[in-house]
Amino acid sequence: MTVAGLSYEQAPPFAAPLRFFLIAPLFLLLAAGLALFLSDWQSNRWSPAALGLTHLITLGYLTMVMLGALLQILPVVLGAPVPDVRRVAWFGLLGLSIGTPSLALGFMLAEPHWLHAGMTILVAGLLPVIVSIAFGLVRSAAPHVAWPIRQAAFALVVTLTLGIALAGGLSGLWTLPTSADLTPLHAAWGLIGWILLLVIGVAYQVVPMLQITPPYPAWLSRWLTWIMLAGLLLFSGLAQPGWGEAASLIGELAICAASIGFALATLRIQARRRRKVPDVTLDFWRLGMASLILSALLFPLLAWLPDIWQERARISLGLAFLLGFAASVVSGMLYKIVPFLAWFHLKTQTGAKVGAIPNMKEMIPDKLARPHFRLHLAMLILLLPAPFLPAPASEFATSAGLLLLAAGAVRQWLNLLRARRLFLRHGGRLD
Repeated sequence: MTVAGLSYEQAPPFAAPLRFFLIAPLFLLLAAGLALFLSDWQSNRWSPAALGLTHLITLGYLTMVMLGALLQILPVVLGAPVPDVRRVAWFGLLGLSIGTPSLALGFMLAEPHWLHAGMTILVAGLLPVIVSIAFGLVRSAAPHVAWPIRQAAFALVVTLTLGIALAGGLSGLWTLPTSADLTPLHAAWGLIGWILLLVIGVAYQVVPMLQITPPYPAWLSRWLTWIMLAGLLLFSGLAQPGWGEAASLIGELAICAASIGFALATLRIQARRRRKVPDVTLDFWRLGMASLILSALLFPLLAWLPDIWQERARISLGLAFLLGFAASVVSGMLYKIVPFLAWFHLKTQTGAKVGAIPNMKEMIPDKLARPHFRLHLAMLILLLPAPFLPAPASEFATSAGLLLLAAGAVRQWLNLLRARRLFLRHGGRLD
């Protein structure tokens, strides 16, 4: 593990990111449980059930983990401390924990009051976090390193703005113009702008540091996220009149090419890591990168599929991106970040010598994390082809895959709780 150049004295209390990490798997469990009893999410990606489940995963699981990680990465890696981090963390945690299920319930029940309440709580919780993160990024001691995270934060603001407009329209607070199709834009800025850009920005820092790999190529880390952001802008229609479709296609192809480039670069530097020992977190990353490449290769082909396969392919593609790519990478990050933080804070607080406290591998051993990886891999093998299977086989594959997703979420939650328990048992203080 590479630790040079890190500002550990600015690290927030362990409890600040840990609360986010511990709650996140419960939302994945909730999404899997609800999906077992809802059926229309498999037939239409814009159905109430699909929208509710998607937001449980994107906000409750992915955003929950990524915000927790940012609270740690900004001060320690980027030299950008978050002002009043304890209070800001609570705002974000409560906003996501209460606002996300409220919003999902509003979608599933088509209930305007729940939609309005969920969006209001989310904005109230996330706004202080966004402002504090922006303030920290402006003061970053490593401005060139901070740009990908700045771009992701900008994309989050765009995503929230579009989400507010859509939620207000659905809940009857205002009327959206009939020509304004904001749903695909909201999805693109959320999935590509927020989740993918943030994963890339965090990967630039944590992969070389925690997996002991060479750094990403300088040209790639400098230009890749700018290419993706430009692609998003083109997709959003910021092109000259009359060139809308062509600009959108160019934007999509740029995003797909950049995604494949990032995935291949990640696999390449991980293959050149200094310690050639088995590591389950690498398996999660490899699965995530393979899923990202698959998603990027298949997305441009959707328009050429027969109509009967179009919606099924989009559902499968969404699962590949959210669960195959994003959830895999987030799991790989969690199994590195949480043991490291537990070990670091325990060593700092107790002053214990090496051997007197559990090391990173003892906090969450591979023998406990690997069953989660196997559950996760089996889940993807069942869920991804399920939309294309005939009815009896599709129902079985979907139900079995969702049960595996739920079991994986429980396994991950128990593994993270183990690190917390060992931390406290050896004299650690959370706050």
